[in-house]
Amino acid sequence: MSQPRILIIGASRGLGHAMAAQFLHKGWHVTGTVRADAGTPLHALAAQHTDALDIEQLDIRDAAQLQALKQRLDHRHFDILFVNAGITNRDPNQTIGEVSTEEFIEVMLTNALSPLRVIEQLQDKVTSDGMIGIMSSGQGSITDNTRGQRELYRGSKAALNMFMRSYAARHASGQRAMVLMAPGWVRTELGGADAPYSMDENVPKLVNVLLEKMGRPGLEYLDFRGDTVPW
Repeated sequence: MSQPRILIIGASRGLGHAMAAQFLHKGWHVTGTVRADAGTPLHALAAQHTDALDIEQLDIRDAAQLQALKQRLDHRHFDILFVNAGITNRDPNQTIGEVSTEEFIEVMLTNALSPLRVIEQLQDKVTSDGMIGIMSSGQGSITDNTRGQRELYRGSKAALNMFMRSYAARHASGQRAMVLMAPGWVRTELGGADAPYSMDENVPKLVNVLLEKMGRPGLEYLDFRGDTVPW
């Protein structure tokens, strides 16, 4: 059997980088995108895996860069396309009424609109029975939002979930697996030092959930344990 391949959008550091390392450990060929052209943790990982890890440059908010990436990947196909993107506003404790228009646009563009643009542009690079996934968050669950807080971030992930449900509805007759992944509250630059989980704890579980989802068509909203997250 040929080596399975994954394209991870947003793999320079944090969860995306940890996912790349875990897939390499499992024998996959990884293509990961970064915004910087050098000096990221993914570049260091690539130096250790010269035959199994390729790096492409992409800012997912830049339509021209996305089109250029699509052209560079013209003759390549992947078993999994996974989009990892997430930012928050400078003061995540602001209510939605306090958020500036500029920050609202930046967070919604990065977290909700751009991931679906990536999928729309690169979907043909995924095998017909492969997987398309996005890093969502448990905070995107409307049902589970009983405390408020982090309102802009929550709203952006809820919007992401809705857009992905619309995408899945348009492709309901296909055989691809689709997944919105809630990784848990992990100690990353975005998650902060107070998060209860480390990447070493959660990312291997997250990757196992993705692999178990392979071959199960349709969209699911799952956490790192494999449990369904309520919409």
